[in-house]
Amino acid sequence: MKKKETEENVSNPDVANQTDSTVDNQIDNENDSTTDVEIEGTVEEEEVVQEISWEEKYMEMNDRYMRLYAEFDNFRRRTQKEKVELMGTASSGVLKDLIPVLDDFERAITYNETAQEIDSVKEGFGLIYSKYKLILESKGLKPMNSKGQPFDSELHEAIANIPAPSDDLKGKIIDDVEKGYLLNEKVVRFAKVVVGQ
Repeated sequence: MKKKETEENVSNPDVANQTDSTVDNQIDNENDSTTDVEIEGTVEEEEVVQEISWEEKYMEMNDRYMRLYAEFDNFRRRTQKEKVELMGTASSGVLKDLIPVLDDFERAITYNETAQEIDSVKEGFGLIYSKYKLILESKGLKPMNSKGQPFDSELHEAIANIPAPSDDLKGKIIDDVEKGYLLNEKVVRFAKVVVGQ
């Protein structure tokens, strides 16, 4: 029976063409499916490779982050330790410069026990005061000149208000009760003043 169909197909050219095209389509479909499998296999391999590279990249970035974090933590600890040490020894320079003044005072006290002349005692204390003042000024400390200046709440502390002796002294400082001091242009101690009204 199959022979008969085949003979009929051969004798009928339309049927033969259809059969050829059907066979060609089947072959094409088989080739396409083979290609799809090959492509899918390649894509899967690329995904695995890409997945591995992403994991490697993640591990590398994580390692960098951990190293950077550890380095920053060490830096923070080191600077904190240096700051504590600096605060402990910051005043050592000033104190070292003030030791000679202390020596001068001790000599003056010893000399004053047997001194007969008051003028030499006054001169000695004047010299010690000058030396002390020069040391403090060399460190950036300077006194405020407040008398006759307008009152400034950022520099002065008013402890009393009195009627101004003249109109030009209204709102100005009449007297310095306690001197104010600046250290490198920053107020270390406010001047206690009497203000005219």
